Amino acid sequence: MPKLPVMIHGFGNVGKNVLQALEASPDMQCIGVLRRTVSLGARMHELRGVPDFSDLDNLIGKVGKPAVVFVCGPSRKVPEDAARYLAAGLHTVDSFDIHSEISSLIGKLDAAAKASGKAAVTAAGWDPGTDSVLRALFEAMAPTGTTFTNFGRGRSMGHSVAARAVAGVADAVSITIPTGGGRHSRLVYVLSAPDATQDAIRRDIAADPYFNSDPLEIRFVDSKETLQAVADDSHGVLMERTGASGFSSNQQLRFDMRINNPALTGQVLVAAARAATRMAPGCYTLIDIPPVALLPGERLDNVARLV
Repeated sequence: MPKLPVMIHGFGNVGKNVLQALEASPDMQCIGVLRRTVSLGARMHELRGVPDFSDLDNLIGKVGKPAVVFVCGPSRKVPEDAARYLAAGLHTVDSFDIHSEISSLIGKLDAAAKASGKAAVTAAGWDPGTDSVLRALFEAMAPTGTTFTNFGRGRSMGHSVAARAVAGVADAVSITIPTGGGRHSRLVYVLSAPDATQDAIRRDIAADPYFNSDPLEIRFVDSKETLQAVADDSHGVLMERTGASGFSSNQQLRFDMRINNPALTGQVLVAAARAATRMAPGCYTLIDIPPVALLPGERLDNVARLV
């Protein structure tokens, strides 16, 4: 059976790890990567032999039309990028991670997806994403109770991108530190531009929605080498729920993982792309999708193996 042709939009940490997950996938093939014109030809060894292009028409003309686009740019650009690809008649998947804006994004992409007869899967990382599914299952198992999701300690890709977008920041890494009970602090290492004002950088990072609701510490570093020393890809989550099933209380549920952040995000996106081709037109998150639709192979074979 021929593999499903797919493409990647954006080739940062997530895009690179999507490509690696696709190379290991039994049922998908990446036919091209879309990048900024100034990036064409750079990091060719990381493209693993896949051609890169600066626009969709050129990609289609050279290698054919993909079925699914992995939208791997910054979250704040996802609404525009995903809507554009849906209008072009392509399924889309993304790892949009601004929790408070997911519901409104679903409404926008749902209309675009139905108009084009395609499916969009949004917020398909590990949180939001697979952790969202686990929170839903925890509530189904113990409907009355409280769930705490404790992230880290580790590097947050979304928060790091947000910090790097602040004026005067040459580079930045944001570390998430769990403080218990689902609360977190943010430790941001910043390499500032030569003419930047540190006070202005502190103010603008603290005002950003990614950071303005958590305790925040900003540390300035003097070199790229110092920044790289804290920029490993490790992350994790400890999710805990204590609740009741019917009239039986003290049901204690726990999920714990320690992961490479972009690698897991890339793998979840590949599973979401598979599901997108199996769903009716519209926009979905992972809690809307049957888990079996995320897996390669035939449904009944997976049911027999897993159920």
